[in-house]
Amino acid sequence: MSYHHAGSDGPVDSVCQYAGSKLWFRGPERSLDAPYIACVGGDETFGRFVGQPFVDLLERRLEKTCVNLGSLFSGVEALSLDAGMLRIVNDAELCVLQLPDVLSQSNHFYRVHPRRNDRFLEPTRDLLSLYPDVDFTEVHFVRHLLARLQTHSDARIEAVAQELSEAWVLGMRSFLERVTAPVLLLWLHVNDQDVWEDAGTTERDLVPVTQSMVDQIRPLCADCVELQVQTAGASEELEDAMFGSLQQPMALHCLGPSAHRHIASCLY
Repeated sequence: MSYHHAGSDGPVDSVCQYAGSKLWFRGPERSLDAPYIACVGGDETFGRFVGQPFVDLLERRLEKTCVNLGSLFSGVEALSLDAGMLRIVNDAELCVLQLPDVLSQSNHFYRVHPRRNDRFLEPTRDLLSLYPDVDFTEVHFVRHLLARLQTHSDARIEAVAQELSEAWVLGMRSFLERVTAPVLLLWLHVNDQDVWEDAGTTERDLVPVTQSMVDQIRPLCADCVELQVQTAGASEELEDAMFGSLQQPMALHCLGPSAHRHIASCLY
C-alpha cells in the first residue's frame, strides 16, 4: 500500500499497485484470487475526492468483488502500454471500461507521458510545421495545448481533431482486441459546462468522444452503458466531496457522490 497526495493541503488518496503493472490504482489493494469484476478507467473510475466511488457501490449491489483499476490522469496511452493491467483484466469475469478522453494519447502531432497521459511532453515535426507561429515551450498539459491551438481561428485545428479521433479509435481497438474478458463500455457524458463557463472557457469539450467513434469499437464489446453525469461543481454538492482548501478548483470538475451512486445504479 502506498499513498498519493491529491493536493497540497488536503487528504491523501489511498492508492496501490498490482504485480506487473506500473500504474497506480485506487486502493486498497484487492485480492485477485477469487472471481472479480475489473473496473478500468481514469479519474472518474478512481473516484477522486469521494469516499465511495461507483466501483465500491457496485460491489455492494452485486455482492461480488469489484477491483478498482481507475488510475488518475490515464488515457488510451496507459491502457495500451500496461501489460500487467491487461493480465488482471483478462483474468476477470467482466471488464467495465470507462471510455478515456480523446486528448490524452500520443499521436502524429504530439507525445504524452506514458502513464500520466495528461502531460504534454513535446510536439512532433508535424505539429511544428502546422503551427510555426505557436511557442510550445511553456505548454505542459494536453488541455492547455489544445486550448492554445483553438485560439487560432482557422481550419488547422480540424486536422488535429481528426488525427486525435482516428488515433483514439485505433488505440481503443488495439486494446480491446487483446482483452479476452467480456467488456462493458461505460460512456460518461460529464456535464461540467457551467463550471467551465464561470471560468471563461469551454475547455472540457475540446475534442469529444463521438457516436461514430464508439460505433467503430462497439463490435468488440458485450454492451455499452451511456450516461449523463454532473461534476460536483455543476451539481452543487461540493460540500459532500472530500478535499482540502487548495484542492477546490480540482474538486469542482470531479464527480460528486450522487454521480457515483447514479453510475452504480445504472451498471447494476
